[in-house]
Amino acid sequence: MQILTSLLAEIVPPDRAAMERVQLYLNGLLKPVGSLGRLEALAVQLAGMPGLQGQPQVKRKSILVMCADHGVWHEGVTVSPRVVTAIQAANMIQRNTGVCVLAAQAHAEVEIIDVGIDSDPIPGLVNMKVARGSGNIAVGPAMTRTQAEELLLETMRYTRERTAKGVTLFGVGELGMANTTPAAAIVSVLTAAAPEEVVGIGANLPVSQLQHKAAVVARAIAVNKPDPQDGLEVLAKVGGFDLLGMTGVMLGAASCGLPVVLDGFLSYASALAACRIAPGVKPYLIPSHLSAEKGAQIALASLGLEPYLNMEMRLGEGSGAALAMQLVDAACAIYNEMGTLAASNISLPGA
Repeated sequence: MQILTSLLAEIVPPDRAAMERVQLYLNGLLKPVGSLGRLEALAVQLAGMPGLQGQPQVKRKSILVMCADHGVWHEGVTVSPRVVTAIQAANMIQRNTGVCVLAAQAHAEVEIIDVGIDSDPIPGLVNMKVARGSGNIAVGPAMTRTQAEELLLETMRYTRERTAKGVTLFGVGELGMANTTPAAAIVSVLTAAAPEEVVGIGANLPVSQLQHKAAVVARAIAVNKPDPQDGLEVLAKVGGFDLLGMTGVMLGAASCGLPVVLDGFLSYASALAACRIAPGVKPYLIPSHLSAEKGAQIALASLGLEPYLNMEMRLGEGSGAALAMQLVDAACAIYNEMGTLAASNISLPGA
């Protein structure tokens, strides 16, 4: 735990001086002041991240997809067979899933990490398997506190190792049948919203079964009694290995002063936990899209984040993060490639 504490201590506040400098420069580009809206705000946010050395610039991009099964699957909270987690993870190796196709468009790598798939090791996956699926949160904790601490540290370290290999922009994704149930439980605990407010259909659960799914979430919270002030305890008791792994990526990237693009509802849950563990992580988070999953707006409102896209997507895998990485590229491009008003002898009010 001492090592974890020391890594978390490396998360520093954004460089406000760099942000002000970049804002001033953006004001002088060949355009009316502020006319590129949130694209300019994104460039300024990037400039404040120490890992980018005060410049809106992104080189190597990587989406880390955390894959795991969940014991709560046995409660009938999804129509998807449990084996689909392993099958789809193998498909990712073939680069033919949603996140892989969209990541290729964004010139981003996809790294598939097995943190708890209920299968034998799958060739091509990064093996961080804790167990063959987490515990059933409806009857007990998803994992022990020790398992949670060890996996958080391992995923943080892995993320930091990727930065040493040149990655400067991370995205998070997940894969795991029934994982919207623990995600809803995390969001419920950390936002104090009722389970009924945050439980959605996930991978096309019939609406007639939503009440049952909400009851399972309520039971998980009642049985485990997670402390809302302890983000790691919440992940350990009512989360899952994939959700915890995404939290580790966020904390690991922030400890290197680098940005993380969130995906959808599952990543919001992990982000809530990350911010509870280390509030300083928030300035490093880039919200990609508004998930169509119920409870998304509650989670984002609690995080204080406004997503850039609203595409009615709820695939997961990191698909939204891949799509939004192209916006990050665009924010960098306006800073690095646009001409200036001064060079063209143009004077505009406010510039």
